[in-house]
Amino acid sequence: MTSLAGVLMAGALLGSTPRPIHFDVTAAFTPARRRAAGEVAVQFVPRDPDVKINEVPAPRRKLEAGPATVVPPAPVKGGAGPGHYLDLTLPVTFPVTLAPGTPRGSHDAKGTVTYFYCSKREGWCRKGTAEVAFPITVP
Repeated sequence: MTSLAGVLMAGALLGSTPRPIHFDVTAAFTPARRRAAGEVAVQFVPRDPDVKINEVPAPRRKLEAGPATVVPPAPVKGGAGPGHYLDLTLPVTFPVTLAPGTPRGSHDAKGTVTYFYCSKREGWCRKGTAEVAFPITVP
């Protein structure tokens, strides 16, 4: 009976252990310019050089209610398929629009980024999510 209790206790402890963080994720807002929409640039910095973010499915961004709204992405046809990864030296950008009537000044924006990533060395793939916050300045 004691060994069964030990196994159950170990399982509970392992189940409550937080998953390792494989990326540091930050976001920044760039306002709209002449013919270009505003955008949120999300930068992924890997903590392990072996872990890569998949191109397909592409990272997604969800913003909480606030001054900015994510522009729906254009439908992706085909795609690079498995084994193709994003170049993490470049940010992933998401077009956004500002809500009509947003007052001038600085506003705080928050959201969630969802992405899928893999480790070839260890042979696994996972879904990742990261909470991000960034200021939006309306001139």
